[in-house]
Amino acid sequence: MKIKISCGLLLAAVFSVATFGKAHAQAEQKELAVGDKMPAFALTDQNGKRFSSADYVGKNFLVIYFYPKDESMVCTKEACQFRDSFNDFTKAGAKVIGINAGTVESHKSFTDHYKLPFILLSDPDNVVYHKFGVKNKMFMTGRQTFVVDKEGKIAFTYTAMMQGKKHADDALAFVKGHK
Repeated sequence: MKIKISCGLLLAAVFSVATFGKAHAQAEQKELAVGDKMPAFALTDQNGKRFSSADYVGKNFLVIYFYPKDESMVCTKEACQFRDSFNDFTKAGAKVIGINAGTVESHKSFTDHYKLPFILLSDPDNVVYHKFGVKNKMFMTGRQTFVVDKEGKIAFTYTAMMQGKKHADDALAFVKGHK
């Protein structure tokens, strides 16, 4: 009898902790929406330099895109579309920033390989990824683009895992329409 009660209590405790932990993690991952203030963050770029979002708020639109992995097929198409549209983003007053959990070295190699003219930030523990509330898709980190206005608020967001090129196209269309 004691063993059955102890097992039941143990299972109830494990279930409670798992449920609380899951609810807590979901609460922390509230996806940012249009009108929300962008969380401040600082990460290391592909050249080993510290990037602070506070240095750019109020000066530029920030086009921040989260992507799963350097050198993967869709991520490469997405990065190359941002590269090919880079001058248009710059003329429209926007700064393009890519973020994922890849290392500084991986980002440097990816940047050099495809001649990417914009900033790639390393978020090895997915801290910023979670601050923005980007959701995992199956076994990968998600793909989501945010446009942050000059007041530091989310002005546009786009999510699609397999349409990497569309992230750049839609973000550019938004920025051009709101400069």
